[in-house]
Amino acid sequence: MKININSIYISEGHNYKGRHEIGSLDFPITSKERIECVAGKGIVGDRFYDFKEDFKGQITFFDYAVYDALSQEVKGEYPISAVRRNVMTQGVDLNSLIGKEFSINGIKFRGSEECAPCYWMDEACGEGAEEFLKGRGGLRARILSSGELILGEHNLELLD
Repeated sequence: MKININSIYISEGHNYKGRHEIGSLDFPITSKERIECVAGKGIVGDRFYDFKEDFKGQITFFDYAVYDALSQEVKGEYPISAVRRNVMTQGVDLNSLIGKEFSINGIKFRGSEECAPCYWMDEACGEGAEEFLKGRGGLRARILSSGELILGEHNLELLD
């Protein structure tokens, strides 16, 4: 099957993680044309790189169609990067990859779980974003083999 990678983002710091009751920070989100995925570690330069052993969110994917729907539901102006996911895709039901091994551009991944939204989504995108994104917050995955992920259309191959 085909998957289109529309945009890729990384951030060097955590704006929300570990910030409960003390407010968010403002680390910039950087748009990339390509990223280096390292097996068992994550994305070079990203805040979750080598975060902890066997971390289930070494890379995150988000469906561009969900962003379009969110933009209709939650009025306001915010970029797709506000959802704080790494790889924005089209063409694949990301929830169908939970528990599955797959490859994109020769890089192997294992979908670990939904990237469930938290209350910070209401701050980042607007009131109601957290509720709207439940069940469609994206995909957390482990990186099983190293390689470069780039913008554009790719084959997504299910491996198990």
